[in-house]
Amino acid sequence: MQVVALLTDFGTEDGFIGAVKGVISSINPSVQFIDITHSIKSFDIFEGALILNATYRYFPKGTIFFSVVDPGVGTERNPIAVQTKDYFFVAPDNGILSIALKNEKILKIVKINSKDLLPERDTETFHGRDIFAPAVGYISRGCPLELIGEELNDYIRIDFPEPEVTNSYLIGEIIKFDKFGNGITNIKELPPFDEIEINGIKIKKVVKGFLEGDKGSINLIKGSFGFYEVFSPKESAEQKFNLKKGDKIKIKLKR
Repeated sequence: MQVVALLTDFGTEDGFIGAVKGVISSINPSVQFIDITHSIKSFDIFEGALILNATYRYFPKGTIFFSVVDPGVGTERNPIAVQTKDYFFVAPDNGILSIALKNEKILKIVKINSKDLLPERDTETFHGRDIFAPAVGYISRGCPLELIGEELNDYIRIDFPEPEVTNSYLIGEIIKFDKFGNGITNIKELPPFDEIEINGIKIKKVVKGFLEGDKGSINLIKGSFGFYEVFSPKESAEQKFNLKKGDKIKIKLKR
C-alpha cells in the first residue's frame, strides 16, 4: 500500500483536502493517506517548509509528500515532482521543499506538465486538485517521473536565517511558535557557553524534558523540530514574556 502524506494550508472547513484525496483515490484507490497538517498559516511557505522538514523522515521509505502552500497558484511558478533516494515530493516550486531537500539525495526533478495525465481545467485557482493530486496519483501507481513532466536541473530555495557568530556570541532568533507557545529558534547545536539571554532575560536552565524547567522562567530545550526552543513549563512563553518571531537569543561563548 502506497503512503501519501499531505501538508497544506487548506484547512478542513471548505472541502479542499477532500477534493484532493478524491482525485488521488480515483487514480489509485489503494493509497493510504496520512495528514501531517492542514493548519499551516495561510500562504506561510516558511512554516510549511519547517514542518515538512521536521516530520518527513519519520515516514516509511517510498512515501509521497503532497506539500502545498501555494500563494503563487496560477502564476509562472513551476509545479514540480522530486524523487530522492528514499521519498517523492510533489509541490509548487516556491521553496517549501528547500529545507527538507538539503538532507536528501535528489535523483530527479520534473516540471509537472504532462498533457496525457493532467485533466483539462477551466480555472487556475486550485492546482492542488488539478495538477498536484493527479501527479501524486500516478506516481503512487509507479509512473516514472519522466512521464509526469520535463526534467529540471534545480529547485527554488528560501532563505533560512542562520545564526550569527561573533568572537563572543552566538546569536540566533525565534523562527516559529508552536501551539504551546514555545519559541523555536534557528539554533541546532549549543556550544559551550557562559550565559544565555533573550530580550534581556537570562535563561538559567537548559533541560531535556519540559517539566525539568523552572515554571515562571524562560528555559531552553532541544525540541522535536531539531532546534533549541525557549519555553516555560505548562504555560505559553510567547504570551507570558511577550516574545515575538525574530526576537534574538544571545549565547555568550565560554572563553
